[in-house]
Amino acid sequence: MNGSALRKARLQRDWTQNQTAKALGVTQAYLSMMEKGYRMVPEALVSKAVRVLDLPPTALPLPSHAGITSSLSRKHDFSSDLGALGYPGFAYLKGRVKRNPAGVLFDALNESNLDTRVAEGLPWLAMTYSDMNWEWLVNNAKVKDRQNRLGFAVSLAAEVAEFKNDSGRAQNLRKCLQVLDTARLAREDTFCHDSMTKVEREWLREHRSDVAAHWNLLTDMKKDNLAYASR
Repeated sequence: MNGSALRKARLQRDWTQNQTAKALGVTQAYLSMMEKGYRMVPEALVSKAVRVLDLPPTALPLPSHAGITSSLSRKHDFSSDLGALGYPGFAYLKGRVKRNPAGVLFDALNESNLDTRVAEGLPWLAMTYSDMNWEWLVNNAKVKDRQNRLGFAVSLAAEVAEFKNDSGRAQNLRKCLQVLDTARLAREDTFCHDSMTKVEREWLREHRSDVAAHWNLLTDMKKDNLAYASR
């Protein structure tokens, strides 16, 4: 978040600088300097501004350098991340949003083996937050050679959006796909399920969807199998 975005969020709430500064725990002079671009908006303050000004999770900070994300433990709970972001499959885990959806999606796609329920939520994440920072996400995906996984998730998200007649989201997703398609890898991969057996891999090569084949992924996931696709 930069200063102009902070100012826009403040004006949308119809708050004065004094009101906003008090809510954020800073001085009016410091807030003014941030809004004018004379001071950077610290990450800690961005997170607080998201809560105070009721901003979407896409306003939460992301790592500034491509390929670098926050360190996660091997047993990171992506189900809680999805639940906090509103995913119906983990509605019982709804809590305070702590992470930008673009960061959650990227980190999940980097996992060797994801719980199937989490993997099924990734297209939902891409569709629901179709205005996320795609430039950051695509750049990171290319650095880590995850553009095929991302392309598959976005493809399913676009299919669901089109099925729901949500042309705005579908258009955003199709624009991202155009970029990803030019960077598609020929190397075979899985959709975050690297531990599958040789037999499973051989079966999937014959029975995967055209979308999965296009992205060179071994997966049986399809739009029609996603519970939220029919809602």
